[in-house]
Amino acid sequence: MSVCLGVCCVGLTGVSGVKFLALGLVVGFGLGWFMKPVGTQSVVGHVRFTLDWAYQGPQAPFLVALYKGFFAEEGLSVTIDRGYGSAKVISDVAAGMFDAGFGDINSLIEFKSKNPDAKVKLVAVIHVRSPLSVVTLARTGIQTLKDLEGRRLGAPAGDAARRVFPALANAVGVDLNKVEWVTMDVPLREPMLARGDVDAVTGFYYTVVLNLLGLEIPEGEVRVFKYGDHLPLLGNGIVVNEDFLRSNPEAVRRFLKAVVRGIKYAIQNPDDAVEILTMRDPTLNKTVEKARLIMALEIINVKGVTDKHGLGYVDQATIEGCIDVVVRTFGLGRKPSLGEIVDLSYLPPLEYGTP
Repeated sequence: MSVCLGVCCVGLTGVSGVKFLALGLVVGFGLGWFMKPVGTQSVVGHVRFTLDWAYQGPQAPFLVALYKGFFAEEGLSVTIDRGYGSAKVISDVAAGMFDAGFGDINSLIEFKSKNPDAKVKLVAVIHVRSPLSVVTLARTGIQTLKDLEGRRLGAPAGDAARRVFPALANAVGVDLNKVEWVTMDVPLREPMLARGDVDAVTGFYYTVVLNLLGLEIPEGEVRVFKYGDHLPLLGNGIVVNEDFLRSNPEAVRRFLKAVVRGIKYAIQNPDDAVEILTMRDPTLNKTVEKARLIMALEIINVKGVTDKHGLGYVDQATIEGCIDVVVRTFGLGRKPSLGEIVDLSYLPPLEYGTP
């Protein structure tokens, strides 16, 4: 701004030109001070962050932290890219394509089991309950998970809920030999359930349910069976590249502090959080994305967990239980240790992290 005003003086001559230049500099410096981000500190570090998926309601807290200036107030310069799957986040961060990301802890456990030297670790558990689910419709007559026997269950080939389904089946006594899987592309999952091509589908519950409502399926028709009600599974968290963590521990602490602040803001101001979200994608349906955000917050802000430990924390026994389930379900040859998977020491203190 100040440069522009200065350039406008070019061509003026004499005393009037000097006065105008001086005025331009004064106004320019004044506006520059007024327009700088509130609370900006000297830059502590730059963080390249990837989301797990597209810009949708569940991803809003990270964009809140960016556009409300929470990262800047911590002295951080942060870039946020959309993701292409919470499992892909793990390999991308390990490879150094990003410094940090919003990735799936279950995929991290599998990845570290197979790649013990991989430089990626989880520093915050955001989904303290798993978003994995089986979703069906009342018209199918399926009232319990046991009723899936003799039915057609649909999902994309690499769907995380499909891969973990054997653990759920084992926990609730479903005979896997009596379930027929139907593979479909992601966009066809909910339409095929609505048409009756399959009897149930697997996926993140907040994605499947809202997509069904978008197909004008009445809310009362939708039945959800959450994996988290039967298994000690966790969901997505913040993963970081371990070389970056080693070189930038203070940047990671400040990043997590700003993320926690963004989540707390989204809990208290969901409408505003979705409004901020649309700065990345103006075509989003705000009503749908608000509903998706609120459903995601149900597994982020969980009574008895976050009010006890603070956002980002879970107890050690829960993480160890999650590791056991993943290793057993996928038949992994090596069980990674707790220390290989997580380090929650970078999170802000309880008094800051409590919602």
